[in-house]
Amino acid sequence: MNHKSPAINMIKITYRSITSTLLLLFLYGMPLTAQITDPYPPGPSPDRVILTWSDSPDTTQSVSWRTDVSVINPVAQIAEAGGSPDFAMTPLEIAATTETITSSKNVAFYHSVTFKDLKPNTMYAYRVGSKRNWSEWFQFETASSEEEPFSFLYFGDAQNNIKSMWSRCIRQAFMTMPDIDFMIHAGDLVNIANEDSEWGEWFHAGGWLYGTKAHIACPGNHEYYKSSTEVRALSNLWKPTFTFPQNGPEGLEETVFYIDYQGTRIIALNTMSVYAKRENLEKQKTWLKKVLKENPNKWTIVTHHHPIYSTKFGRDNPEIRAAFQPLYEKYGVDIVLQGHDHSYGRGHNVEFGQKESHQGPIYVVSVSGPKMYDLGFDEWLERAAANTQLYQLITVDDNKLKFEAYTAIGELYDAFTLQKESNGTNTFIDEAPEGMEELIDLPERVYENMSEEEVTKFRTRLEAYKERRANGKQ
Repeated sequence: MNHKSPAINMIKITYRSITSTLLLLFLYGMPLTAQITDPYPPGPSPDRVILTWSDSPDTTQSVSWRTDVSVINPVAQIAEAGGSPDFAMTPLEIAATTETITSSKNVAFYHSVTFKDLKPNTMYAYRVGSKRNWSEWFQFETASSEEEPFSFLYFGDAQNNIKSMWSRCIRQAFMTMPDIDFMIHAGDLVNIANEDSEWGEWFHAGGWLYGTKAHIACPGNHEYYKSSTEVRALSNLWKPTFTFPQNGPEGLEETVFYIDYQGTRIIALNTMSVYAKRENLEKQKTWLKKVLKENPNKWTIVTHHHPIYSTKFGRDNPEIRAAFQPLYEKYGVDIVLQGHDHSYGRGHNVEFGQKESHQGPIYVVSVSGPKMYDLGFDEWLERAAANTQLYQLITVDDNKLKFEAYTAIGELYDAFTLQKESNGTNTFIDEAPEGMEELIDLPERVYENMSEEEVTKFRTRLEAYKERRANGKQ
């Protein structure tokens, strides 16, 4: 019979647990402090696997991943996928490019490979790793070399509570429309540029989706940090995490670039770099003019972080608007996808007056994370939303571009179609669901933290917007 007290038994169990943990950490060379302070430590097995493009989507595919620094000779393997598992018997093996990155939490290897000479419109299976540790086999499909229908998801700022609350948005988006071809992120993927745990949350939220669907992203202001010289600098984790095209202006590679996908040119700009160094504005403007002027594609989509027209009250980006908007109008950009203002809004260029003119791009601002701002209700807005997490599905099919915005629970909130006419202009067809009321008021908790004057001014703006919309005016 055991006459020892429960407390003594518990002490023994705890001691054994601690001893076992220390032994494992010693055997695998993993510091105890790293385990305690790092919620997403790198290990010998690949993690943070993500597909991007650095070249033509019909014949190439890039992949990046992370491991700890014990990994030797990292590689990627690829083969044409089939119903039989035999594809894994004779894969092509490619050595990875590796760099060592010291983040806020750890030291890790970041690896990348670009698969080349692929067949268009073909499904491939691939895995990444090394002799002892491999990822699972992922699958992706190359783009067509012709104009064919495609669709993608667009997300505004994830930024805060990424694991906790942004995860529901990206997961609902994929469950709603799993046959998308890629995803676009309009900046502020994280809140603190070099905080590795936030990047860990971002990868946790999307998980295996990142290894199966390619991603396009532009940096936001939160992907920048103040360096030791007090100069704003791009996150140390941006370029190791993503493998984007290097066809942008010198010094802005992998943050300013374009990709041609099945008859559409997709252009990513880095608006935050303008506020970090003023010369980057003219540099991007010159580059953008050339890329738009020499564009052979039917459709043109642009994404950047800071909006041409803001949705939040009191915000404005006149430098960005003055530099880029005239080029958008002159060279027929169809839609501009933006973030930054933590609310939703879409509309036309106010310089063209009433919306029936249908000239110039549609400007969209959206937010997918839980951080929310109030609305300014400026003249350009045609539909808006406050305090609402959203994701957007965009489908391009011949002469039609269809846009749909969904709430985080899968409700259709906004929709429109652009019909490309024979002269290159677009006819705009508003398809916002009639039964879905605009979510434009503020929750009571926000009013409680506002002064009487602030409440009065907001409600005045709100009522003016409602009246404008009721009268059918922009």
